[in-house]
Amino acid sequence: MIIQQLLRSFLLRSFFTILIICGLLTPASAFADTPNTAAQQAELQSQYDELQKEIVQWQGVLTDTKAKATSLKGDVTYLNAKISAAQAEIKQKQVAILQLSKQISDKNAAIDVLNGKINKSKQSLGQLVRKTNEIDAYSLPQVLLHKKNLSDFFSDLDTFASIQGAMHDHLNIIDQTKSDTEKAKEELDQKKNATADAQHAVEVTKKTITQTQTEKKQLLAVTQSQANAYQQVVAQKQAKAEAIRAALFRLRDAQGISFEQALAYANVASTKTGVRPALILAILTQESDLGKNQGSCLVTDISSGDGVGKNSGTAFQKVMKAPRDTSPFQAITSRLGLDWRSQAVSCPPGYTYTANRGYGGGMGPSQFIPSTWELFKDRIGADMGISADQADPWNPQHAIIATAIYMSDLGASGSSYTSERNAACKYYSGANCKPGRKPANVFYGDQVMQTADSIQTNIDFLKGI
Repeated sequence: MIIQQLLRSFLLRSFFTILIICGLLTPASAFADTPNTAAQQAELQSQYDELQKEIVQWQGVLTDTKAKATSLKGDVTYLNAKISAAQAEIKQKQVAILQLSKQISDKNAAIDVLNGKINKSKQSLGQLVRKTNEIDAYSLPQVLLHKKNLSDFFSDLDTFASIQGAMHDHLNIIDQTKSDTEKAKEELDQKKNATADAQHAVEVTKKTITQTQTEKKQLLAVTQSQANAYQQVVAQKQAKAEAIRAALFRLRDAQGISFEQALAYANVASTKTGVRPALILAILTQESDLGKNQGSCLVTDISSGDGVGKNSGTAFQKVMKAPRDTSPFQAITSRLGLDWRSQAVSCPPGYTYTANRGYGGGMGPSQFIPSTWELFKDRIGADMGISADQADPWNPQHAIIATAIYMSDLGASGSSYTSERNAACKYYSGANCKPGRKPANVFYGDQVMQTADSIQTNIDFLKGI
């Protein structure tokens, strides 16, 4: 056995030497940017910085002219500045996308090289294993007879320790290569997310420019001699703003409120959590639509969680999970002075319960289940300036704060497209947006982001009035 171990060690040392000669242990510096690549990146960065200065200049014009935009000339000047600022922002995002595309290409190339190193190492190690198995088949007399003299045999003993050390180093390098590969993949995902964020920002800004150019054309069609016509344009904008403010903002399992009131609540929630107001309202809008499609239920048996449809009277099993949610549900309604038997909650998914379809029990506009609401009540109360026991899941203001807190915990406070979209998917299913994931959640994230864009358009319009 000692002779076989020595022979294996000798082969391993030889194998390690071959790997170095063949270049399979290429140092990380091989992935460094070439001079040409570095020059290109520097040029792109210079363009990006210049565009940033241009954006700042136009923002200054916007700030200066907004206060003066009470006349036809002032309005046109303001809209021109708004268009120019948006166009500069698009150019800047396009430069950023070029930078990210190059970085993604570099990362893909690095990952390919790292994977190649690992595959070659695996193949060579496989050959080594086959050789050692062949050695195991030899008997001791055969090994001794194979040696021409004993000095050759004992010379292997002197190199045993160094051979073991070399093999240990080699295995560490393979482990490090795997670690480098995983790190490169993580960085690649980050670059892809940043590209998606920039592309989404470009599309949103393009829509802003189109809308602003339309407003500009309308104003330019009005001459100075048509003061009445200009006042009519202003009146139309103010009427549209009033319509937006007064529009009913529907809420699930609670009385609807005006968009103006909902926005005021969302603005407060945003200052507390960093989550964009439009995204908060988009989540609640999505939940309202689900509420409209699925209806609401009442719990009739607190011990089992069974119940009925609030409007239809249809029997439902497992409306709420007992006792995980039924016990806190009873506690919540009791301290709010409500009767749990008459307080609406969401029905189980798919109308009829099966073992793999889960439970209902979501409360109010934010659709928190009772056990989750209890985990958040202290933070909701703190942000509302009330006691935790007063936190009411059916109160629109409380529900908006709750949604903002939860979305912040899910990563939405970053305000990038991918972070907001992933947070929306997690709000729905607990997982990032991924096609084919069960339960499917991409549709929810996409719809929330589309709704958020629409709500943001209305918010931006109101800011300009």
